Amino acid sequence: MQSWSFGILCFNEGGTLEKVYQDVVKLALTWQLADLEIILVDDGSSDNTPDLIRLLAAKDNRIKAILHPQNQGIGAGIRDIYFTSTKENVIFIPGDGQFDVMELLPYPSFSEQTFLSFYRKENLSYSTFRNILSGFNKWFNRIFLGLDLKDVNWVKAYKREKIIALDLRIKSSAIESEICAKLLVDGDLPLEIPSKYLPRLSGTSQGASLKTIFRVVKELFSLFASVLIYRYRHSKQEPS
Repeated sequence: MQSWSFGILCFNEGGTLEKVYQDVVKLALTWQLADLEIILVDDGSSDNTPDLIRLLAAKDNRIKAILHPQNQGIGAGIRDIYFTSTKENVIFIPGDGQFDVMELLPYPSFSEQTFLSFYRKENLSYSTFRNILSGFNKWFNRIFLGLDLKDVNWVKAYKREKIIALDLRIKSSAIESEICAKLLVDGDLPLEIPSKYLPRLSGTSQGASLKTIFRVVKELFSLFASVLIYRYRHSKQEPS
């Protein structure tokens, strides 16, 4: 059985965090997984999320608690999860409960040259503006990064050692595009898995906030340059 780091990122998710945590525990029990850690990241919440994380951590020694005193954005939380993880496989799960953790059930293990890439089959809750942003993101990834995933911004599971070796530069949520594009350069392949996009039961989405969008747009050139340089270095390492 492969070991797992489950990262749960929260921003004002006091109404859903405990359920997501319990779902991860249920999955681990179903897998009979003994070697795991659960990384709970709070990104400057103003509700009871930090207190809930402290409470859960006090009861479960498998939990690593990371509390941002101020909101730093999705990218910072994702980086915290990936770079503090210690197990073979690492996954970032949103704390809003919109991902069904049990969709991981058939995949307790995956190969070294694969990463799991869940994609939302439909999303009726997105606004027109959010759908336009999503369309632009797919276009940019395909044209400039050579990345043609069905849903680069949904849940993924990676090999931790692969991520650490990628020399990641991006600080915003676009880090997922950087990871996937560089893994493809290395010859790793995505296993794309359909996923239900569950309704949000509590809190407010921050994915299309102007602050989040500004962070991503500001890094588009850096994202393109980072992948381009990585591709060039990889080509130099290949036998002629």
